Amino acid sequence: MVLRADGGLSGLSHYARGAEAVAGQAAMWARAGLTVRRALVNGAAGLVSERDGRPFSVGAFTIAAGRIVELDFLVDPERLARLDLTVLEGQAGR
Repeated sequence: MVLRADGGLSGLSHYARGAEAVAGQAAMWARAGLTVRRALVNGAAGLVSERDGRPFSVGAFTIAAGRIVELDFLVDPERLARLDLTVLEGQAGR
């Protein structure tokens, strides 16, 4: 499993490889107080996380053989501000 986060100049860029490393990153961000919503990302299922009502990150997943094998997140505030995000109704969880 691979996780990539593109933070642009924000300093939030990160790369993790292996289920344990990715799970550690997920546990860290679970405590960040983000609201996570389902969204369409390039026409596929994804997530938009928000902080204080503003987009914080957009996530997309690569699935192979029924398992998530890659997680890609855009966390760059400048690029996020230029996106037209379609957020689906309801929260995905925290």
